[in-house]
Amino acid sequence: MTISLSQLHPAFIAGTLGQGGAERQLYYILKALKESGADPCLICLTQGEYWETPIRELGIPVIHAGASPSRSSRLMKIMRILKSLKPDIIQSQHFYTNLYASLAARVIGAREIGAIRNDVTSEVRSNGRLLGNLSLKMPRLLAANSRAAIRTAAGLGVPLSRIFYLPNAVDTELFHPAQQRNDDGGGVKIVSAGRLTEQKRFDRLLRIVDKLRNLTAVEFKVSIYGMGELSQSLEEMAAAMGLQPFVEFRGLASDPREVYEQADIFVLTSDWEGTPNVVLEAMASGLSVVATAVGDIPEIIDHGQSGFVYDRQNEAAMAAKLAELIENRNLRVQTGRTSCKKMEDCYSLQHLPHVLQELYQKVIR
Repeated sequence: MTISLSQLHPAFIAGTLGQGGAERQLYYILKALKESGADPCLICLTQGEYWETPIRELGIPVIHAGASPSRSSRLMKIMRILKSLKPDIIQSQHFYTNLYASLAARVIGAREIGAIRNDVTSEVRSNGRLLGNLSLKMPRLLAANSRAAIRTAAGLGVPLSRIFYLPNAVDTELFHPAQQRNDDGGGVKIVSAGRLTEQKRFDRLLRIVDKLRNLTAVEFKVSIYGMGELSQSLEEMAAAMGLQPFVEFRGLASDPREVYEQADIFVLTSDWEGTPNVVLEAMASGLSVVATAVGDIPEIIDHGQSGFVYDRQNEAAMAAKLAELIENRNLRVQTGRTSCKKMEDCYSLQHLPHVLQELYQKVIR
């Protein structure tokens, strides 16, 4: 039997609605479902965060279920909510909410979809061996946003038949090349963005900048957007290295387009990823991207054509490529145009309803 998205009444469970990539993708999914005639709802463990208002404005109810710090109390509340809502599908948006979705689905007789949002290994580790492995193995179907994570999950014993590739999408109407970049001085503008945590390795970016300043005489500036537990230590590291003329910490962007619209180059230096939204957004914005070869980045970026991908330990090569891009405007423009076209062809929101159709067909069959 072929299902229609308009027939579905899915309930989503999210751990947070903060300014993260998983939360942006949740908004895209809910919007696509609503526009297709589905009747989704959302249960969240947090309250009053960034994406809650935009989701409510779609006409989708957001129900808070995280008042208690006790996992068992949260689970009981989620089950009570879901019993009253009677959804046909319960979908987790974060790895650490997979168990809530799986257990609730078994109690109320619904079908569940778990989430893999990163590289699997870090997700299992951060949830503890027992809960991490249960979160990976219990869902009857997992939606993973990277093929690299699918390979890792399969290596840990999850049958491929229980994993579905749900790629991240990018809003190419929101993120697109600026018609004209303002030349307000300051030379070539390089940006990076993400949570200032161990995973993102902004310390690596600072070391790359330290090398870069000795490789080119062309003026450049690196803007880092984001907040996190390493904010202070990274600023102290930059000061100790004498990088203040080259690096600025901008905090959270009030408008996500602010990160890319006046930039020339985007850099990602993470140790692990799934499919990072910031890379998709930078490419859709027509930037040349230099990134570490983690997660699905080697599949997203065609090295030498739509960007440049390097082993995460090869800081010297990343610095050298950035120096080349700083000095070669034509190379920046050419790779930026190619990356923008790839986002339009392969990752735009117009593909999302079809992929969701396949996902829900698989879970309901």
